[in-house]
Amino acid sequence: MFELLNRKKNHRKASTAIAVSNRARALLTAGLVTGLCLMAAGAFAQQGLFSPVIKVNEQAITGFELQQRARMLQVLNAPGDINKLAREQLIDDRLRLQAASAAGFAPSEEEILAAMEEFAGRANLTREEFTKALAGAGVDVTTFRDFVRAGVAWRNYVQARFGGESNVSEAEISRALSSSANGSNVRVLISELIMPAPPQQAEAVRARAEQISQYTSEGEFSAAARKYSATASRGAGGRLPWRELTELPPALRPILLGLAPGEVSDPLPIPNGIALFQLRAIEETGYTAPEVAAVEYAAYYIPGGRTAETLAKARVVASKVDRCDDLYGIAKAQPAEVLDRQSLPPSELPTDVAFELSKLDPGEISTALTRSNGQTLMVLMLCGRTNAIAEDADRETLALGLRNRRLGSLADGYLAQLRADAYITE
Repeated sequence: MFELLNRKKNHRKASTAIAVSNRARALLTAGLVTGLCLMAAGAFAQQGLFSPVIKVNEQAITGFELQQRARMLQVLNAPGDINKLAREQLIDDRLRLQAASAAGFAPSEEEILAAMEEFAGRANLTREEFTKALAGAGVDVTTFRDFVRAGVAWRNYVQARFGGESNVSEAEISRALSSSANGSNVRVLISELIMPAPPQQAEAVRARAEQISQYTSEGEFSAAARKYSATASRGAGGRLPWRELTELPPALRPILLGLAPGEVSDPLPIPNGIALFQLRAIEETGYTAPEVAAVEYAAYYIPGGRTAETLAKARVVASKVDRCDDLYGIAKAQPAEVLDRQSLPPSELPTDVAFELSKLDPGEISTALTRSNGQTLMVLMLCGRTNAIAEDADRETLALGLRNRRLGSLADGYLAQLRADAYITE
């Protein structure tokens, strides 16, 4: 009897031990599974941070790079949306490095360290102090290094590629040095009438222009402008607002100064057209306008002349662009000659182009001009104006400043073209 009871007791102990062991095993298993899940989640998160989020011509930009560049921009107090700015900067850096590498330009270690030192010096810090400060704010030193490396590679490449085109002449330097003496405090109020003159209509248009040039009435000239002019001002009878004399093409200034109010200029031949100007008023002001050293513009050409169809295409182009760089996207995959971007002294601009540009602010467009005997419409956009330097400066320093401005303009235009031609995927 006692033996049977002991056997049952031992059986219950064994059962209890087995149950405890099973529970422990279950808890241990659950703990292992949870740990493995947490490890896997961390690994996936880490992997996601270093996974490509943008590809630029098949070269990746990772989430870590975006995060780090945004953090660096935040530390440097960059204005605007730093996340958007980080994205744009990293895309541009990839394009800069790709172009420089393809041309055989790879910055040396010494160049990179010197550029890092130079950048840190802007904050009155050494390179070591600057990188330590960035690290304290959560920015890895490689982020700063990559930023500088792209800049050095691009600078070397741009100087080699565009150095010859950015040279300035002695005449340009002299004009810049004497800009104070050349300033004008005269402004004029004029009306314009620009008539297309394709070859088959050239004689008739010239005869009409001769007749209009005899007008002395503002009303008569305005009526003719509404009827015949191809410019956007035709709706206002050709009337333009006050213009500083220095804003107008150099070839046009003496013509206007030789007119009395109400008089009309002689017909001025321009490519594929004839221009007439009526002086409505002239006055001197206390303001001396700065002399313009260079005018940067872009011309996008649409075959077909001034037809309703081509003008409609031009309006579509105008609706899609806000600055000259945007035109590279419009011209993508088209022949190179459809887009022409120039930065020239005012004296070297074609007269008709110079006059149209004088009416524009940066980013504005004119469709008044044509080329190829009227068979090609010119969509003309003003990119910007560079005022001459009036302060005292030696010729060498002034030449360097003018050259750097022109080089920067050429580099910006080329980068915009690279971006328009690139395959960028999210």
